[in-house]
Parts: sequence; C-alpha cells; structure tokens
Amino acid sequence: MSLFDTRVPAVLLRTDRNPFHHGTLGAVRSLGRAGVDVHVVADCAHSPVRASRYVTALHTPPPPGASPQDIAAALSRVAARIARPAVLIAMDDACAVAVARARTELAPSFLLPDQPGELPARVADKAELAAVCASLDVPHPETLVPDGPAEAARAAWRLGLPVVAKWSRPWLVPPGGGLRSTVLVRSAREAGELYLRAEEAGSRLLLQAFLPPGADRDWFCHGYADRSGTVRAGGCGRKTRARPRGAGLTAVGRWTPNPRVQALAERVTAELGYRGVFDLDFRRCGTTGRYHLLDFNPRPGAQFRLFADTAGLDVVRALHLDLTHRPLPQGAPRPGRVFVVENYAPLSALRAARGEPGGCEPAWHARDDRAPGRALWALWGRHVAARLRERALRVRDARPDSVAPARARVVRQASAPAADRTGVCDRPDEDRAGRP
Repeated sequence: MSLFDTRVPAVLLRTDRNPFHHGTLGAVRSLGRAGVDVHVVADCAHSPVRASRYVTALHTPPPPGASPQDIAAALSRVAARIARPAVLIAMDDACAVAVARARTELAPSFLLPDQPGELPARVADKAELAAVCASLDVPHPETLVPDGPAEAARAAWRLGLPVVAKWSRPWLVPPGGGLRSTVLVRSAREAGELYLRAEEAGSRLLLQAFLPPGADRDWFCHGYADRSGTVRAGGCGRKTRARPRGAGLTAVGRWTPNPRVQALAERVTAELGYRGVFDLDFRRCGTTGRYHLLDFNPRPGAQFRLFADTAGLDVVRALHLDLTHRPLPQGAPRPGRVFVVENYAPLSALRAARGEPGGCEPAWHARDDRAPGRALWALWGRHVAARLRERALRVRDARPDSVAPARARVVRQASAPAADRTGVCDRPDEDRAGRP
C-alpha cells in the first residue's frame, strides 16, 4: 500500500519562463514516482520537462508579471479541469507570493500550508529580509536602501566598493531589458545610474556589503515546516560549483551536515511561524566564521532532490504527505550525496556518473525517465547557439569609436564584508509598495 494518498493530485505552478528549470522536473519525478498525478502549470513548450513520463497534464500558465488575481484565475480554471482537491506547489517566488495572498480564495480547490498570507512576500523581498534578520538577530549583510541616485552613490562609498546591488523584488524585473536581479557594482557612479532604473525594475534598489566567495563558504538549507512548525525532511548542503562561478545557482552541491546552519534555519522559520517548503542560502564570513542569511526562498529550491533520505523522503513529498494527513516515513540522512546539473557542469556530471560514496542525483538524466535527458542536449545546443549569435551581432554592431560602459558582473548571492557588519539601514516610513 502506498504511503501517499494518490487520490490527491499535485499541481506545480511556475510563471518563470526558464525552460531549463530543473527543479520543476525534480518535483514531477518525485511525486510521479510515488503514484501521484502531477499537473504542470508552466511554460514547457521548449523545456525537457514536457517529455517526462510522469507529467499527467500540462496547463497554460499565466504570463510573467501576472497579478495575483490573474494567477488565481488561472488556477481556478485548472481546478475546474481537475475536478478534485489538489496539493498546490509554487515553484518560483512570484507564484509563492501570489498563492499565499490568495489562499482563502484558492483553499476550496487546493491544499496549502496554513500561514500568514504576507509572510512569503516579506521573506522573499530582499529589503524586508534585511529587516527580518535584524529583528531576529540573525547575521545578514549590512544593507542600505537609498532614496535617490546621489544617496545610492554615497551608500556605495560607505559600504566599501565593490558592493552588491539588488532589486528588492527580483521577480518583478522584466525579462529582456538588460536588468539583472543582482549585480556586483564597482563604482559609486554605477550605483547611482542603476538607481535611476528602479521604475523599470518594479521595486526598490538596495545595496549590500559584499563578502567575497571562497572554498567552503556557500551553503544552503532546505526543509519543510509541517503543520506544527516542526522542520521535516531536507538538510544542509555545500555549494561546490556555481553558475556563474563564485556566485549563482548550484551547479554541483553536496549533502554536508552543518549543525550551525541547520539551527539558524530552524530558529528563523520557528520565530516567523513559517509553514511549508523553504530554501535558505547562507555565506560564511571568512574572517569571523559567522553564517549570514542571504536569501529566503518560500518554495522548493531547484536542487531539493539532493536531500532524498533513505526512505525516499524529500521536501516535496513531505508537503504532500503532511497536507493529506499521512504519516511521514522515518529515513536516515545520506551525507555525501551529490546533486549535479549536467548542462551547467558536464565534467562534474561525468565524474559523478563513475560513482559517488553517497550517491548522485543528476538534474536531468534518469534511468526510469530518459526522455527529458535526451531532450536536454538538443534544446541546450540551440540555446547556446542562439546566445553565441546574439553576442556576435553585438560585436558586429558595436562602433569602433564608441566606448561601451563596463557591465556589472552578475552574481546571485552576496553577503557581509570581512568586518562582518550586520546592521540594517532602512527607512521605516518609506513606501514599500510594489506589485506582489
């Protein structure tokens, strides 16, 4: 008899159009292998995800930048087609925020964690997270929120160049406009110029002190806070390879127990009253050894399958079991287990294929679901070729007598400087408005 209530399907929701979102495939496989029907509400037209044998049905998603009302309306249409209650899992921050705010409206058709509707928006917002960490006395990079270009320039000098610039609500940054959610800026002038694009970005600019990356410094913690608030499943991992190098998404990660990081994550979620799946990113200060909370993602992280224990339990399965009032199996951790994203770290994938002491979970390739892995390389080849053509056209169209401004180096994470400054400078009376 299955541990799962297979009468209850799962609905995966994502408005991010990244065709190479391997976390979505991980969730499809995890629940599909358990016998759960998996419906995907995401743009999978050019994604290997659509080839998975475990996808029950694909549904048209709301467009990127859709309002919470539009997302709720799209989900209502999906619910009408499924015609039975389903576990709803948001796979990106924009959807996590929208679903939490529309929980009352969605509750008759979808099973969702019971938590304050504004909490996901509060922790996903980078400026709000700085204030949250200050209130909980959790290490966090010193953060300044300027209210003009001149103040942005002064803030950059105060923090010490280079500094990390972030848009507080990165899910609102429009695609194709040249803006990045997070960049490393190396001059005060660049910080001031970036501030002028706040309206285009859709949220406030904040500047953070930068903690350089290094060996054994980038960590993440995944978990599921159940109906009682107890953290179940998941674990702590070390990012051994990132894309881009030194900062960015996890291309290779290793399950590495870390009691200090685990305790920090459990304290933060407990004090906030958080319920549901979470993915927290940390960076260790090379001078003080303190772990700084960089990001709080109120949804499954793309590498969540790293933390599948000996009972096969991961955070997505824990969510489904808990919301359907089924007991969670008691498995043992599998330290040393490796997760690798083949298109971002092909050499690491080849090495891992030869055998890892704790086992290896490839993002795309699976013996019981081969089609996505085969589809990946054709799609990835076209993607890389298109990027190379775009780069060649930019070089061709550049005028020899023009001087292009230096581009900021893209990073996904940043933290406090070696001095380990953790204070937060914000304006409590500043308008924090912005689309959710």
